[in-house]
Amino acid sequence: MKAAWIGVVGVTVAVLGGCMMGPDYRRPGLPVPETYRFLPEDASLQALDSRWWEDFGDPVLNGMVEEAIANNRDLRAALANSEKAAAAIMLARSDLFPQISINAKTGREQLSERDAEPLIGVPNPQNGRQASIGASWEIDLWGRIRRLTESAEADARSVEQARRAALLSVVANVVTRYIDLLALDEQLAIARNTSDNYAESLRIIELQFKYGVTSQMTVAQAASQYETAQSRIPQIRHSITQTENALNILMGRNPGPVMRGSSLNQLKSPVVPADLPSRLLLRRPDILAAEQDLVSANAMIGATRALYFPTISLTGAFGSSSESLKNLWKGDAKTWSFAGVVTMPVFQGGSIYAQVRQAEAGQRAALAKYEAAVQSAFADVDNALSLRERVNEQLEKEIRLVSQLSDYSRLAKLQYDEGYSAYSVVLQADQSLFPRQLTLAQLKASSLSSVVGLYKSLGGGWIDLADRKTLVGQEDG
Repeated sequence: MKAAWIGVVGVTVAVLGGCMMGPDYRRPGLPVPETYRFLPEDASLQALDSRWWEDFGDPVLNGMVEEAIANNRDLRAALANSEKAAAAIMLARSDLFPQISINAKTGREQLSERDAEPLIGVPNPQNGRQASIGASWEIDLWGRIRRLTESAEADARSVEQARRAALLSVVANVVTRYIDLLALDEQLAIARNTSDNYAESLRIIELQFKYGVTSQMTVAQAASQYETAQSRIPQIRHSITQTENALNILMGRNPGPVMRGSSLNQLKSPVVPADLPSRLLLRRPDILAAEQDLVSANAMIGATRALYFPTISLTGAFGSSSESLKNLWKGDAKTWSFAGVVTMPVFQGGSIYAQVRQAEAGQRAALAKYEAAVQSAFADVDNALSLRERVNEQLEKEIRLVSQLSDYSRLAKLQYDEGYSAYSVVLQADQSLFPRQLTLAQLKASSLSSVVGLYKSLGGGWIDLADRKTLVGQEDG
């Protein structure tokens, strides 16, 4: 009979335990564009699952990316946060199981005999020894603990996606900073070469002035031209230092010089990636993180609604109590207790109602953030594709412009040397050419960086390929 009763209780608990308060999560339907604008014809669907930074063909850059993945401080912090969130799941889930504890106590006590008669046969002072095993268990009838566990699991997945987003950002920033550094190197070479040419022109003109061939105004024009080129060199060198330091920080290094591999013109452009817009929902870490925040907020509704219903807890203890240690484990020293506790909220001053309203509002806010993250992601991809197209258009035009200005400068010098034009014509030509040469170097870098931005906006399987390096690096460290 007793066994049958225990079986009935067990079945009842199992059935009631299947009850879960609150709505189950369903991914909200969102309008997804069928295709992207500005997608080039040579885009590759497979590129998103490759280590695309290796396509630049620079071993030094590859080593920098690997070093940043292994040593970047932000990535280490993100990994620690991910581990912290994983431990929170275990903490939330632990309430589903009985909580067992062992208690032991020993002591000596004396009672006052001034106002009370001493008990016959009871020594005073007396020793006391106790040992017991206690257990308590909250039966999760309404799914409160399971909803809290569900919320903790979603929070952990959100933090993990934040870690993957940090990895995406670190890799993209390393590649972009390296391209910027090579562009600055080219600009520095242009400024130095231009300055050397202007210095030679100034030397010749000063000789011409010495022998009365030209005027002092021409000397002043040539000198101003030279100083203009010279003034750009310190600015570019400072920018190089800043970019090197930024790269060092990304790689977990102290400030210092950075090795180069290829020059800017030697870098190859990776394949332009492409993907279906609908798959963006499954690739972008920020979208996945926002969705897990929504899952967590949805679960909290059920956890707070369960507070309206009774909480049933079972507690029990079994142990021994004796005056002396040698009698502690004898049969007449045994003690035990068992209790079932039912707690039912009656009046909470609106506390539970407020918690439910708070959870429901939190779910609506998380939904709005998820929708905003999706829309922003599509805009990021569209902007990156547009930037790639426009930068390449501008680059083509700038190449033609620099070519024309180079011819203009060359012809102006020839006319001046032959005495057909004033030096002001040469000055005007050079003043137009020099800044356009610097702009061309920057546009070459922008063209390469636009591909990096596209990979960053699309996410993709390459994050998982880099992620393996992250985990290996953390284990080695």
